[in-house]
Amino acid sequence: MIEWAMHLLLGAAIGTLGGIFGIGGGLIAIPALVLMFGMDQQIAQGTTLVMVVPNVTLAMWRYHQRTRILLRHAAPLAAAGLVFAWLGSLIAVGLDPDAMRTAFAIFMLVLAAYTYLQMYLRKPPPSAELRQPWPWLMVLGSGSGILGGFFGLGASVLATPVLSTVFGATQVVAQGLSLALAVPSTGVTLMTYALHEHVDWHIGIPMALGGLLSVSWGVRLAHALPEKSLRTGFCLFLVLCAALMIFKA
Repeated sequence: MIEWAMHLLLGAAIGTLGGIFGIGGGLIAIPALVLMFGMDQQIAQGTTLVMVVPNVTLAMWRYHQRTRILLRHAAPLAAAGLVFAWLGSLIAVGLDPDAMRTAFAIFMLVLAAYTYLQMYLRKPPPSAELRQPWPWLMVLGSGSGILGGFFGLGASVLATPVLSTVFGATQVVAQGLSLALAVPSTGVTLMTYALHEHVDWHIGIPMALGGLLSVSWGVRLAHALPEKSLRTGFCLFLVLCAALMIFKA
């Protein structure tokens, strides 16, 4: 019972952060499971997805209630992300866990550097209308999906900074669209990991319940914070998680 409560509280903390940054919490849950429970990388990723799938679904609905997610933008992202997340997850379940952990940390550091630099580059003001046509959303969905499926993170991790910089969306709009991309891609990725027995349901289920209780609070905080603060926090979040993974490696 005590262990179940601890997993619930861990999920609640991760759900809050996932709601704030629009990422479903996977970036912190995976290092936490590897370091705290000694899980192999694939099992940590699969177990995290048990929490991420309901969290991103609820977070997407909360974002849609506050800032409407347009179907014409979300549909091409989600369709491409679904297919390529499935392909990425098929590759991931057969690889060496140590190599995957190192790749995971490097990916987060690169993503943090890219997101941080974009805050200081001159660019047109953001708006609700995207600067790129819909076929480019499918390209973004494909790349985000395969990386999300490979690392068990949810495709929103890559899509959020690209949508806010390359496509010109505000940070909140970018996070809402990224969640729409993540819902189907995380679902198919979880199914793949589960079929290959890379999921610890006893830990994942209470974490999922804790996340569901707290993710709405995180979304409310995201809408209350200044955009620059959101991006800075997102970068620091990535660097912290990468450092934890490198320490384990």
